[in-house]
Amino acid sequence: MATLQQRKTNEFTKVMGVGAYRPEKRVSNEEIIQWIDSSDEWIRQRTGIVTRQRADADTSVIDMAEGAARNALENAGISADQLGAVIVSTVSHPFATPSASAKLADRLGATPAAAYDISAACAGYCYGIAQADALVHSGQVEYALVVGAEKLSDFIDNHERTISFLLGDGAGAVVIGPSDTPGIGPTVWGSDGSKYDAIGMTHSLLDIRELSLAAQADGGASVGSILETEAQLWPTMRQDGQTVFRWAVWEMAKVAQRALDAAGVSAADLAAFIPHQANMRIIDEMVKQLGVPENVVVARDIADSGNTSAASIPLATHRLLQENPELSGGLALQIGFGAGLVFAAQVIVLP
Repeated sequence: MATLQQRKTNEFTKVMGVGAYRPEKRVSNEEIIQWIDSSDEWIRQRTGIVTRQRADADTSVIDMAEGAARNALENAGISADQLGAVIVSTVSHPFATPSASAKLADRLGATPAAAYDISAACAGYCYGIAQADALVHSGQVEYALVVGAEKLSDFIDNHERTISFLLGDGAGAVVIGPSDTPGIGPTVWGSDGSKYDAIGMTHSLLDIRELSLAAQADGGASVGSILETEAQLWPTMRQDGQTVFRWAVWEMAKVAQRALDAAGVSAADLAAFIPHQANMRIIDEMVKQLGVPENVVVARDIADSGNTSAASIPLATHRLLQENPELSGGLALQIGFGAGLVFAAQVIVLP
């Protein structure tokens, strides 16, 4: 009987390079409060956000992903045709199919790399790292690209005050490849679907379809009224802020500690802590609960970028390395958490 041939595996993996794409448009708190009953002081105190970056109408999720990916490939010293997998984490690509990743792979010249999207909200980037790590470790691919890319401004109701003022746009990317030494620790991940409704959208696309068909069936409905109905039902983001805050503060610090334990290190061994940029108060509380020493650099990209969901950790990582190049080679704990509710964390060696 013939035996199956086994591929060569890689004992260790690492993050080889980080890239970023940040839209040029900055939206200040002063611009935000024209839509909601709030103030610059309240937004700063409650979230830590001073400005957020948002893309223009002609810039897509794929455009931003491409910018970040090319930057990451350049920093990793890898050409696109060496990629075996292209993974894009996003909840704001406006098409259920085809994937953003397939088009991105084509634009980069990575064809015929495997390409697929991940829908894991703010944990999506860390989910992507876990999968890319496994793909490279198993020998399925030699190099994998992981991108977090979001255009959340397409799903904002400016008059809504639970989440709209938090959100920004952007993309971050990394290249994962083989390593002679451990570069990516075990991933601790999971979900809590009992809090499924804590973060989500006001409507589904099926709601628009059903009510639009109903309006068309009404002989007296005008084209204008049909379009108005569809516009009112466009899905926009909402959250139960208190539920999310309590969950993130009390449960995600435990997940972060489990990731440290799984990697066999402590908070004192870290060079950097890079949590999802959801809220500055959540970041501060996690730092306190984990006992992160003062000498550890903590990512606080949210102040200038807002909450960019799956893009927030790679964007924050890119900025940390730009501003603190001496962190290269050090250990960083990263943790993402968000809608679902889903979460993932791992310790990496910074490229």
